[in-house]
Amino acid sequence: MKAEKFAVGDSVMLMCSSCDDEQPHTVQAATKLGKISKAVCDTCEGVSTFNRGVKTSVSVGKGKAASPYDRTRKYRKGQAMTHSVFGHGEVTAVLDVQKIDVLFGDKTRRLIHGQE
Repeated sequence: MKAEKFAVGDSVMLMCSSCDDEQPHTVQAATKLGKISKAVCDTCEGVSTFNRGVKTSVSVGKGKAASPYDRTRKYRKGQAMTHSVFGHGEVTAVLDVQKIDVLFGDKTRRLIHGQE
C-alpha cells in the first residue's frame, strides 16, 4: 500500500489540539516525499509541525479553550489540555492506564492520568 503524498495547499483531516476535535487543516509545508511538516487548522488557525510524520510542536489558535489538566481524568490521544506550569498541550500517546505523553510547545512531557 502506498503512503499518501501531500502538497502545500492540500486539505487534510487532522486532530486539532486547540479545537480538541478532528478538523480540516491546510498543509503549509511538506517534504520532498510528500509528508506533512506543517499544517494549520482551518477552524482555529492553530499550527502543528511534524517530523517524519510525528507531531513535534503545537501552537494555540483561536479555538475553544482546552480544559485544565486533571490527574484524575482519563485522557485520549489528540486531546488538548492546559497545564499550570507547561501551558497548552496535546496528548500524543497513552502509554498505559496511568501514563500519557503530552506535547507542550515543542517538548514532550510524561504525565499521569486516571489517578484516584
